[in-house]
Amino acid sequence: MKAKLETTANKNLRDRVEQQLDWDPEVLSTEIGVAASDGVITLTGFVETYSEKLAAEKATLKTFGVKAVANDIMVKPLAKVTDSDLAAKAVFALEARSNVPENKIQVTVKNGSISLDGKVDWKYQKDAAESAVKYLNGATAIFNRIDVKPVVSTVDVRSKIEAAFRRNAELDARRVTVLAHEGTVELWGNVHTWREKSQAEMAAWAAPGVSKVDSHIQIVA
Repeated sequence: MKAKLETTANKNLRDRVEQQLDWDPEVLSTEIGVAASDGVITLTGFVETYSEKLAAEKATLKTFGVKAVANDIMVKPLAKVTDSDLAAKAVFALEARSNVPENKIQVTVKNGSISLDGKVDWKYQKDAAESAVKYLNGATAIFNRIDVKPVVSTVDVRSKIEAAFRRNAELDARRVTVLAHEGTVELWGNVHTWREKSQAEMAAWAAPGVSKVDSHIQIVA
């Protein structure tokens, strides 16, 4: 009986994810496969752009009951773009973003995969660099290896993060424990949804001096 109930639960979750993918306007492909196992979703199939692959993952994580996603979707662009052309587009895209520091990001392209290296002062700059290139035609994957270099002391990082948690209406600060040491923040505890987990991680990254966030938060239904 237990095995049957688990199978039914997996099927119901898979159906919800498929409906969410159909609903999302950024997910156009009809060749995405969905498998569910105890809250873990595996996505397979093909899309035309890397941004659509990310959109499918994001839509899946929004679905109630999803604890984790293994995104095995392959990107197959309609038009072939050479690595040199893609690298030139990536450099131009980075230079066009005012929130990406100049001359701090190096771009490498191999078989459509874009690798970003360098050092920046803030996490939002690292994210902005990735955002600048992830919509480029021909990109099949993004590897963001940019390091965030702390610019201030992390002595009061813990108190700032905990204060941010308390201000967030979507997050119960009492369920999350914060540990901070030399720019690294560890988050421990449990929440009810992936969105709460994401909000906690975003609050941690927004604190000054944070160069790494290790999230050990568990999602408990």
